[in-house]
Amino acid sequence: MADELEELISRLSADDETARQASEQIAARGEAALAAIQPLLAHEQADVRWWAVRTLAEMREADAIPYLLSALEDPDPGVRQCAALGLQQRPDGRAVPALIAALSDPDSLVVRLAANALAATGGEAVPELINLVENDSSKVRLEAIRALALASDTRSIPTLFNALDSDSALMEYWANEGLERIGVGMMFFKP
Repeated sequence: MADELEELISRLSADDETARQASEQIAARGEAALAAIQPLLAHEQADVRWWAVRTLAEMREADAIPYLLSALEDPDPGVRQCAALGLQQRPDGRAVPALIAALSDPDSLVVRLAANALAATGGEAVPELINLVENDSSKVRLEAIRALALASDTRSIPTLFNALDSDSALMEYWANEGLERIGVGMMFFKP
């Protein structure tokens, strides 16, 4: 069994189709494969790290969240993107601080995927997102309001309402979108 797992892990550095098949087979082993995947997160080749992260994201019954969180700090943007996408597919409150930090990533796709993951996390991320929208002045603010809009949590209503007066058309758009998703939309404007 261990030899078979080692063989599958060695295939993660092969061509994409072979690596995809190996990744799916490793992920199916769940908790048993977790320890074998972990060293690959420090592999010298970014492609191998990427496949390791993708495999971790597919492990439904294993607690791969800590490993995905560490991959959010990988030097390669593709690996960070994969980790953020994995955290979107596996929402977990433990990821909120790391995802909030990822909103400042230099790679714009990592930022977008981190915001999506925060939206998928929902309620646990809402207080942090509200804080960013109300107190941050950088581009992080736009992704935070987008995540709030997508999360559709009623606690964000006052923040979304205040953002309707923003100088940014995108901030206004996402504030309106969030209010519509929550179901209050134009109710604020009725006499």
